[in-house]
Amino acid sequence: MRTAIVTGSSGFIGYFVSLALLRAGWRVIGIDSLSDYYDVELKRSRQSQLCAYAQFSIVNDRLESPQTLMSLFDAHRPEVVVHLAAQAGVRHSIEDPRAYLDANLIGTFELLEAARAFPPAHMLLASSSSIFGANRQMPYKEADKVDTQMSFYAATKKATENMAHSYAHLYRLPTTMFRFFTVYGPWGRPDMAYFKFTQAILNREPIDVYNHGKMQRDFTYVDDLVRAIMALIDVTPDPAHPVAGDSMSPVAPFRTVNIGNAAPVSLMDFIAAIETACGQVALKTFHPIQPGDVPATWADTTLLQTLIGKQHSTAVDAGLQHFVDWYRDFYNV
Repeated sequence: MRTAIVTGSSGFIGYFVSLALLRAGWRVIGIDSLSDYYDVELKRSRQSQLCAYAQFSIVNDRLESPQTLMSLFDAHRPEVVVHLAAQAGVRHSIEDPRAYLDANLIGTFELLEAARAFPPAHMLLASSSSIFGANRQMPYKEADKVDTQMSFYAATKKATENMAHSYAHLYRLPTTMFRFFTVYGPWGRPDMAYFKFTQAILNREPIDVYNHGKMQRDFTYVDDLVRAIMALIDVTPDPAHPVAGDSMSPVAPFRTVNIGNAAPVSLMDFIAAIETACGQVALKTFHPIQPGDVPATWADTTLLQTLIGKQHSTAVDAGLQHFVDWYRDFYNV
């Protein structure tokens, strides 16, 4: 039985990745701090679903706690590590930047140190489309220069890419960085716009629409994202065997991969799909763009398709209907 450590296993994406691994027959060791950034009971509910599997075990602790990860790697010697734990949220990073320093930078450092001591066959780490920052050339490509992050959250994610590359080079740790593009779906994060919109619409409350609705996002349904991650687990970067259009480092077994839908959707169309799924029209309050936000994202997924083949993409209206159905069921609305 293959063994994986999944950090942030009680988080939105971590839950679905852990579930996919368990269903594929893996032994999964999860670690999650159950932070109170959003509803802890939602995280506990995800965790309870995973604990129903005999081959799942959980450590509730912070990654940045000294020796926690070192002890975990020593005890389980994972073949694969999927690092999804992070302090998320662009706007919250303006209010509480230290939380991002601790969780994203120090937490990732502790992970890399544990991997150096007990090397897995493949390290898979989450980054973010936010790192493209002020870039205006779209669609975003992995090889684009990314030096103009517009939020501290994005800056920490870019820093973790650089940290992971240095360890991949120094200690020959095969590493893949995922750049996620606005992931949504059932069991999602309450701080995300689609979650807030659904809650407000069903409560007949107004929704806040920023940049007067002139926004675009490359929305990625969570099932599509997880299928891509699962397919990439055994696609280990090897500088001796590059592929066409690869983003692989010239000096390390390290690559970055965009995971997105490759089809940006306007914010107003996104809201209209939520309205349809809810069966109600939203009351809208329009505002200027928020600090740290970007008006548009768009993933070039050519490399992803080269590595794992063309994947199914869930249409936004179908994905949002799945979310609203889950929301009504979970919150008894």
